[in-house]
Amino acid sequence: MGRLFGTDGVRGLANRDVTAELALGLSVAAARVLAAQGQFVGHRPRAIVGRDSRVSGEFLAAAVCAGLASAGVDVLDVGVLPTPAVAHLTATLGVDLGVVLSASHNAMPDNGIKFLARGGLKLDDDLEIEIEGLLGQEWAHPIGADVGRVRLDNGSAGSSYVDHLVSTIDVGLAGLRIAVDCANGAASAVGPEALRAAGADVVVINASPDGRNINEKCGSTHPEQLQAVVVASEADLGVAFDGDADRCLAVDHTGRLVDGDQIMGVLAIAMREGGRLVDDTLVATVMSNLGLRLAMTAEGIRTLVTGVGDRYVLEAMRAGGYSLGGEQSGHVIIAEHATTGDGVLTALQLAARVASTGRNLATLASTVNRLPQTLVNVSGVDRARAATDDVLAEAVRISEVELGETGRVLLRPSGTEPLVRVMVEAASQPDADRIAGRLADIVRDRLTL
Repeated sequence: MGRLFGTDGVRGLANRDVTAELALGLSVAAARVLAAQGQFVGHRPRAIVGRDSRVSGEFLAAAVCAGLASAGVDVLDVGVLPTPAVAHLTATLGVDLGVVLSASHNAMPDNGIKFLARGGLKLDDDLEIEIEGLLGQEWAHPIGADVGRVRLDNGSAGSSYVDHLVSTIDVGLAGLRIAVDCANGAASAVGPEALRAAGADVVVINASPDGRNINEKCGSTHPEQLQAVVVASEADLGVAFDGDADRCLAVDHTGRLVDGDQIMGVLAIAMREGGRLVDDTLVATVMSNLGLRLAMTAEGIRTLVTGVGDRYVLEAMRAGGYSLGGEQSGHVIIAEHATTGDGVLTALQLAARVASTGRNLATLASTVNRLPQTLVNVSGVDRARAATDDVLAEAVRISEVELGETGRVLLRPSGTEPLVRVMVEAASQPDADRIAGRLADIVRDRLTL
């Protein structure tokens, strides 16, 4: 697998890349690193372990619990809960470590291991490197009363998380009918429960996880079923989570998809009006539609742009103390209430905005007029030369002049394949198609291997 830790923990094919042996070894190593950092001094160390609904999560969670307990850490196994729920509990219960077994929106055969530091934040990169370095090394096992205990949660963890979610809104959702697609994942119980507790009439689909159907043609990566259900049930809106519920996409009452950019736009305006949008700034990635930035500018809101990935959004938010950020995929971070993207929290905040304004989601989302976008993947090219070829650079410059302020060009070399992604946004779809096609031809001509 090369370096084990990526941008979101360790992830790969369960029982081939991500094995029980690896889960146990990483857990022992994590406990040893934190102990060496002095984080366990003066108290008996504690950890929380949670997972999504994948069948492989059962043996991986057992291995993680075993590894931590063997290293002298007391473990609370909370079972199937969203990633943001584990992060919230890690912070509020004051434990030393949180562990999540999940591959988020990936297909069922994958799984992953993510460690959370005290406070519910992702471990720093240097700690992850230390953890990798300790894998397979001999160590002094605690014995007798010094070994850890493993306790199974009785359901209070999920209830505590739901209570937290509902407490974040100051308006009830009575009178709203909300369709919810739980992706047969980690939010299958707590997602509908939180919306009902807030007063909504909830129509639920894909909330029967069997260990094998997570993300299968459902949830935020496949919203088509939800779109149909919203219309058929005459719901006011719909929300779709992914497997670990750190993402949320929405559907308005007409069945039209409302993506993460539009959700961020709606929430940014709401938070600005409520005086909760720090420095009137929204943090988004370079992949967010230009329409979001134009809409925010018109509303007097600054958009701070980062690289692709929620970790970069979170880093920028923490560095500047900003309160809202996210991605077009629906990974929205509301710093006042969460340390990571939280799909159920996002759904509640969005529904509360509908309830408090009396305007439907279609009207609220129309503030962000998404520009037509064309993406062309050009394969079989030398991606390393994409940033240095003078002819290509001039073609991009000419295209940007042609597009003016209502369009943009983005060239993104793949990090792993001989491929360059050409993305063009323009005032019209024909213009986006034409310019993207022209630039793709130049990429092929100049960079083909």
